Amino acid sequence: DTDSADGAANDPHREPRGMMVLRTVAMPKDTNPNGDIFGGWIMSQMDMGGGLLAKEIAHGRVVTVTADALTFLRPVKVGDTVCIYGEILRVGRTSTDLHLVTTGTFRFVAIDDSRRPRPIPRDPRYDHYRGE
Repeated sequence: DTDSADGAANDPHREPRGMMVLRTVAMPKDTNPNGDIFGGWIMSQMDMGGGLLAKEIAHGRVVTVTADALTFLRPVKVGDTVCIYGEILRVGRTSTDLHLVTTGTFRFVAIDDSRRPRPIPRDPRYDHYRGE
């Protein structure tokens, strides 16, 4: 599994913080010449998992606008199960910040049908993350 910097990487019996937002298996087509899974593939899995959580928070369509300071804790090999965990850091008026493990912080912006930023509706499940 791909784990967070909160200690789960060193303790296989400890789950990372947050909720599991995606689980998949690393396949041969996703490797570099050394046989390790591409970091870009891991990042795409993080983006997909984070996008699912962000879409739930925003009650609709979102786009990724930033991904900061990605840190890959160990190589991923073909056949490894990769679990992406998401932890909500902040819910703003039109955007939300999520900490996604391997580790990185992604910002997703809620958008309307014209692809313009739109307000994230109030939701008691997420209102305590609002920075207002």
